Amino acid sequence: MTLNADHTLMPKKKAVKKTHHVTGNLNVVEFTKAGSALTLEVYERKNKLGTIVIGRGSFKWIGPNRRNGRSWSWSRFAEMMDLEAYGE
Repeated sequence: MTLNADHTLMPKKKAVKKTHHVTGNLNVVEFTKAGSALTLEVYERKNKLGTIVIGRGSFKWIGPNRRNGRSWSWSRFAEMMDLEAYGE
């Protein structure tokens, strides 16, 4: 038990087990040149969910056990996220 601001007892919060983690690699010689990108690998526990490649001109998702991914321009990616987040 812990004390809150008014010095009354309150139960401890349960520890939450982390199920997702992300590793990253930033490949930058000069970010304005083609080939420069931020690569993020997304995992759920030990299973790889996929890879996100953020480049100067596009956003790319590569699923697990895939050679090629799917790319979107930044404008199209923003439209998709607005639709998903706000229904617009």
